Amino acid sequence: MAGADEIARAELDALRTRGLLRSLEPLRSPPGSEIELRPGERLINFSSNDYLGLASDARIAEALAVGTRTWGAGAGASRLVCGDFLPQHELEAELARFASSEAALLFGSGYAANCGILPSFAGPEDLILSDALNHASIIDGCRLSRARVEVYPHGDVGAVEKALRAPARRKIVVTDAVFSMDGDRAPLRELAALCSAAGALLIVDEAHATGVIGPRGAGLAAELGVAADVRMATLSKAFGVAGAYVAASRAVCDLLLNRARPLIFSTALPPALACAARASLEILAGSEGDARRSRLWSNVRRFAAGLREAGLPAREDSAIFPVVTGTPDRALAMAAHLRELGILAKPIRPPTVPQGTSRIRFAVTSAHTVDHIDRAIATLRAC
Repeated sequence: MAGADEIARAELDALRTRGLLRSLEPLRSPPGSEIELRPGERLINFSSNDYLGLASDARIAEALAVGTRTWGAGAGASRLVCGDFLPQHELEAELARFASSEAALLFGSGYAANCGILPSFAGPEDLILSDALNHASIIDGCRLSRARVEVYPHGDVGAVEKALRAPARRKIVVTDAVFSMDGDRAPLRELAALCSAAGALLIVDEAHATGVIGPRGAGLAAELGVAADVRMATLSKAFGVAGAYVAASRAVCDLLLNRARPLIFSTALPPALACAARASLEILAGSEGDARRSRLWSNVRRFAAGLREAGLPAREDSAIFPVVTGTPDRALAMAAHLRELGILAKPIRPPTVPQGTSRIRFAVTSAHTVDHIDRAIATLRAC
């Protein structure tokens, strides 16, 4: 019988042959619109989800430092044991106000939240309808629930309407608000209407919409006036920190506290991170946040226009722009060429995206300058 090392080497060789091998490459600089990877290699960064440029903001870093000096470096336990601290509750109260919800509940990550939400509401007697391009965390949450899962064609409201006619104890529709690899928006108004008519729950992942879309950056559901039953959002993208939260009714949050295994059985986020996230929320939801969003959307429009002028399709739904290459090898080659010309835009390959749709994923931020945008477009033309 082969040992673990032999198995690992064979599996890695198979990934390498298919152009799907991945590896780590640490940054030698703080996060930002310009970063350093190899010594002396300065790159314009189009691979970050730091949409508002807050990840290296000195005020947030100082709030983290002060929080660490006051509350320590770690939580020490899960929240239901003795890892529950005042800063976490203060942040949840502020996030609930930000999201215009009755309550909010922190999770260690968006992945953990999605893996906890769905099994808390669904089981073998239930039906979950999940968009074909939903994030992996939603897919895994569906699997963990042991419910019957119907994957509907991307954004296909008619397919959802038809599938909701099937009998089930509970019916749940789950979708990303902004799809992380394609950058388009879910038809939330139409989905909400169908769920209301069918008595189904609507669960929305706002990870790539929060901070970017809607009043004060409250997300796509807020912009459209859609009352989803559960909204999940991350603190690791536009907030520039780490973690995630659920915005919902108090009863929903209490149920998650009692059933969501990733929350119950994980050490809590350090209270200092809650201090940092509060500092970020103050910026994000205020007038400065409005100014940063304005710059972001100006950059989005400029980048989209540049792509179209270069003969590439581009929509202005979000800060995410896929340039589809088809095969993994082509994506790797294009990413390498872009990097030689000073642009960091990472290749995205299966299983992150479907077979035949490997791509370069560009993410625009408010920290990019006009020169950054124009250089990226010019570099793409050169590819």
